[in-house]
Amino acid sequence: MNKNRVYPTWFALGALLLYVVLYVLPSVMGLGYSFTDWSEYSWEVHFVGLENFKTVFSANYNYVRVLLNTLRFTAVTTIAKNAIGLMLAVLLTKKVRMLNFHRAVMYMPCVLSALIVGMIFKSIMDPKVGLLNTALRAVGLNGLAQKWIYDSKLAFPSVMAVDIWKGMGYIMTILIAGIMSISPVYYEAAAIDGGNAWQCFRHITLPMLTPTLTVTTVLNVIYGLRVFDTVYALTNGGPGFATEVLYTAVYKEFSKGRYAVGTTLSTIITLLTLVVGYFMIKHMVKGEGDLA
Repeated sequence: MNKNRVYPTWFALGALLLYVVLYVLPSVMGLGYSFTDWSEYSWEVHFVGLENFKTVFSANYNYVRVLLNTLRFTAVTTIAKNAIGLMLAVLLTKKVRMLNFHRAVMYMPCVLSALIVGMIFKSIMDPKVGLLNTALRAVGLNGLAQKWIYDSKLAFPSVMAVDIWKGMGYIMTILIAGIMSISPVYYEAAAIDGGNAWQCFRHITLPMLTPTLTVTTVLNVIYGLRVFDTVYALTNGGPGFATEVLYTAVYKEFSKGRYAVGTTLSTIITLLTLVVGYFMIKHMVKGEGDLA
């Protein structure tokens, strides 16, 4: 056997083993524990079938609302990040003074820790001494000063706005790379035919960006379904259950020692991510084929 082929084979087997041990095995164990009564309060673990899933979807608990919150967060932030990121990407691929500076400023929020961003915006949105309300009062807009993250109606939109602000630069960067990979020949031909900027965007840029938008959409959806740190830092799921999402619920269940319910919620997240991701990729790839 060629020695040059031995080392890549062993590296591949080692990577596969690590993947199985660190991801597949814990996922399978978590799935198994979701059918038990595993908790901090007993050394014995008994099989209880679908009881934990019945608890999660029971009307007596708020887990259905938590699931709906998670789906709402995912849908709104995915659409907003893609839309704003696309707008910024189009603007920042034009001839603009200090282009790299503007790109860096737009990208900067996504390199910050979500926990740090949450703590900063929690102080900014403080209803009494927060910078946002102070600025609104300073310009005479007292009526617009709100209890942003302490009002059950405004808390979730506020959390989503912070997450969109943090993540749109990352999406912008990916879309800029996609736009720059489009051959200028198409735009030159459109200009010869008298095409304006909107027509070029609609008939050249947008169709050519479909594969890139597929990637950004899937990334956003997966992130949205698994969001935790931004919500935890800003509101910890409050007030009440207004901003509770699946992973903050998992964290609280494990904190209470209800490990079986926590693993059940985690299993639901994993299955939901796999199902939604699969159908999204299948549908979008089919759409790309239709465009081709």
